[in-house]
Amino acid sequence: MIKNVDQRLLTILLIVFVQIAGGALILPILPLYAQRQFRMAPEVITLLVSSFFAAQFLAGPTLGRLSDKYGRLPVLIVSQVGTVVSFIMMALAQDVPMLFAARILDGITGGNIIVAQAYITDITPREKRAQSLGYVFAAFGLGFIFGPALGGVLSAAFGTRLPFFVAAAATAVAVLLTWLTLDETLSPEQREANRRFRQASLSPRQVMLNRALVLVLVVAFAGQFAFGLLQSTFALYGEAVLFQGYSEESADVGIGLLLAAVGVAQFFTQVVLLPQALRRTGEATLVIVGTLLRSLGFFIFAVITSPWLGVFGSLAFAGGMGLMMPPLQALATHTVADELRGGVLGLYQSAVGLSIIFSTAVAGSIFAVDPVAPYWLGLVLSFVALLPTGLLWRWAAQGRLQPERVAV
Repeated sequence: MIKNVDQRLLTILLIVFVQIAGGALILPILPLYAQRQFRMAPEVITLLVSSFFAAQFLAGPTLGRLSDKYGRLPVLIVSQVGTVVSFIMMALAQDVPMLFAARILDGITGGNIIVAQAYITDITPREKRAQSLGYVFAAFGLGFIFGPALGGVLSAAFGTRLPFFVAAAATAVAVLLTWLTLDETLSPEQREANRRFRQASLSPRQVMLNRALVLVLVVAFAGQFAFGLLQSTFALYGEAVLFQGYSEESADVGIGLLLAAVGVAQFFTQVVLLPQALRRTGEATLVIVGTLLRSLGFFIFAVITSPWLGVFGSLAFAGGMGLMMPPLQALATHTVADELRGGVLGLYQSAVGLSIIFSTAVAGSIFAVDPVAPYWLGLVLSFVALLPTGLLWRWAAQGRLQPERVAV
């Protein structure tokens, strides 16, 4: 199978893996780092998380459209360099404002994954996009296998600042790989055509008139709101519930290993389950199946108190995310003209980011009431997301997920 895969796809997946592994290094560490080093309350810690997504929400569509107009590689490299700088700032931070500034910078330049996904859609036929975007999530999974576990071990052995330096080094490697190994996918003529392209523009009015795209964005928003509740509180939840009574070092390593289990499930889902499922059923159906499986993960986290049972929650949650997100992204690209692939992925990421901004902003207050309350709320919201998902499935069956070109 590998010999038939575009070598550029393998290269971009390697770059995504290196960068995600670097970013995942700090996932089990950042909330605990903020709590232990800066004495930040849970409500403020989750605002730190939401600041990243707020910045990404504002910058995502712009980065996507810039990559359409001026090429994927320049935007990809600049955004990766911004991530390197942000990790170094976090490692050297001496106060809370510096920590927030670093996270905001990382959010502004966090469109590198969006541009990587746009690069993949450039080199992939429409009918293969869901599977190719699934490979991106497989690279995510591999990054999550190694990153959080390594971050937890490094933090336990050398302190909470070192993982940020290691993450910066990993992202710097991704910059070099991008610069030295990738070619631009958009020709000068294509970039000029994209700059001149106006039909089905991603202005607010045009987005609202594209009903299929609006439906995809609603599903993404509803589904990711629940994810934001988990993402922003998981390390705090792990220390307060699953590893209550354990030492700080044991909690760091244990939380990192649970996140590594997420990576294992993500990788297996993308490499084994998703390609088989796509051959047997439609993309919209997989969005429904993934949402149900993710709901099971929330339920497990809401009721357990043992770290060993937490593995099952990690596997169910990651499997659900892996089955639903690549097909949902692929459906988004089907709703617009090819000239707007980067822009629609940026818009999609902004919808995801907006939902996580709100969810992470309130997650700390919900966690302060009860450490498992965010997971019960996440379960309810996952079921609510099934309503627009069912409508999306119906529209897909009717062939209504097509670009709607509107005169301007």
